Amino acid sequence: MAELTMDLNVLTQAVGELDEDQVLEMLNEFVGTNPSEEDAQKVVNACQQGMAVVGDLFDKGEYFVGDLIFAGELLTSAIETLKPVIGSGSTEKVGTIVLGTVEGDLHDIGKNIFRSMSEAAGFEVHDIGIDQSAEAFVQKVKETKPQIIGMSGVLTLAIDSMKNIIDEMKNQGLRDDVKIIIGGNPVTKEACQHVGADAFTTNAAEGVKICQGWVS
Repeated sequence: MAELTMDLNVLTQAVGELDEDQVLEMLNEFVGTNPSEEDAQKVVNACQQGMAVVGDLFDKGEYFVGDLIFAGELLTSAIETLKPVIGSGSTEKVGTIVLGTVEGDLHDIGKNIFRSMSEAAGFEVHDIGIDQSAEAFVQKVKETKPQIIGMSGVLTLAIDSMKNIIDEMKNQGLRDDVKIIIGGNPVTKEACQHVGADAFTTNAAEGVKICQGWVS
């Protein structure tokens, strides 16, 4: 096995700068050295730290939504490139999230950014899509037994749907087993209390940090 010759800080920086060419060039070179799975895991972590840099720059207003979407895609390509050396099941999953946009709402950009960033942080995400009913959420929760449920919505009526979904979770005796985070423009502290969620966010990077706190 070759020594890990790659400078992980340079990789983290390249991901943070969204320099796709440099990232993929470094990763392809790395895969060519027949690395150990342990080294491959370090490289994955360096990529994930790069995503954290992207999240911070987004917080500061230096990056925009388009940059976050691109970062998510870049990370997916990075993991694809590393697949031959990380083995299929070796990336340790930190937790499971059921994610969806709630009934009556068809927006999915925020949800998709959150999904990309959560997956980058090591979560297994079951994305059930847009306009999802309480029944759909309940069914998926029973099937996958997640630690976390993420609900997204940008219309004000989404708040009512979120409340219905959480009420239905209570009726089915599932509410106490999960943490629930809601996200989207109309979501406020008041809305969070009103629907009975554990946390709210209007920023995908912050949402991922909250979820990491719950499973650590």
